[in-house]
Amino acid sequence: MLDVYINNIQKFMPNEPVENKDIEEYLGYIGGKKSKAKSIVLRSNGIKRRFYVLEKGTQKPLFTNAQLCSNAINKLVDEEFSLKNIECLACGTTSPDQLMPGHTLMVQGELGISSIETISASGICLSGINALKYIYYGIKAGEIRKAVACGSEASSPILSARNFTEESNHKLDELEKNAGIAFEKDFLRWMLSDGAGAMRVENLPNKNKISLKIEFIDILSYAGEMPVCMYSGLEIQEDNSIKSWRAYEQKEIMEKSLLSVKQDVKLLNENIVEYTVTKPLLEIIKKRGIESSTYDYFVPHYSSTYFRDKLYDGLIKANFEIPYEKWFTNLTTHGNTGSASIYIMLEELFNSGKLEKGQKILCYIPESGRFSTAFMSLEVV
Repeated sequence: MLDVYINNIQKFMPNEPVENKDIEEYLGYIGGKKSKAKSIVLRSNGIKRRFYVLEKGTQKPLFTNAQLCSNAINKLVDEEFSLKNIECLACGTTSPDQLMPGHTLMVQGELGISSIETISASGICLSGINALKYIYYGIKAGEIRKAVACGSEASSPILSARNFTEESNHKLDELEKNAGIAFEKDFLRWMLSDGAGAMRVENLPNKNKISLKIEFIDILSYAGEMPVCMYSGLEIQEDNSIKSWRAYEQKEIMEKSLLSVKQDVKLLNENIVEYTVTKPLLEIIKKRGIESSTYDYFVPHYSSTYFRDKLYDGLIKANFEIPYEKWFTNLTTHGNTGSASIYIMLEELFNSGKLEKGQKILCYIPESGRFSTAFMSLEVV
């Protein structure tokens, strides 16, 4: 089995940064009113700015998701690497531009390259790391030599006020009376950001600069014992059964804004640490024999600074304490970019000049869709 190396990481953030006070100038006002949840959620999540593909004031997308990816991938090109070197392209996203064809095919079309292997990884936050793991397997098995993995999100068009117009017109009184319904749908409008990150992954390390050797990528899902927590395109019935958007009339889909993104915040708060930190980490420690003291950096993807201390407590519960001074994140300046977050964080760290050969990095990527998680171990070489 061959070793696998990340030899370059680049990101692309669309347009100018959006400060908290300007969010609704981009996303719009639902029912023409300011959000009641906005200040509460922003105070909790600690995010100071984010990026949107939307044009301010018009809610018009200036980039597609595929274009975010292609812009990030094009930045990988240098004197040692061209797009013609790509043997496999793997892209993961929560928010593709279309239901079909696959997201990666659209990215490939933007890049204008042909005769390569592709795979589109679906899901939520784990889709980006799933794309990387496909390439990891391919290179490790000797089937691929040079490849690109990408994680991206264009969430703002989904969060745009125009997607809630029908529901607000028909159910405004009900929404105002039942704060729980409103908060469930409004919560994520202040949490998510747009952007893309891309990695050049190869079977040999860089000769004259650092590379990140992938030691392992372990992904575990607990969907067999946990209910749906974050979702789009379905409605959870009173008996907890799932009803797909395809089972509704077109008018109902709009009136219920079934294609919006929703989060069961109570379920999230009660289970996210146990099922994405402590429980899976204990399994990985048993499998890999890893020790917290060997890691110089911890790169965690969490959606909100609210979960920072809870994550730390989860590590302690697994007897795997990593002190805060080893943590690296850019959540407050780049926002929660879902499947792209681990790429965007690692891009900043990789290009910071701080990494030294021999250092080890542990990455943590949770997903609340139905409670899954990933841990990735890297060594600077």
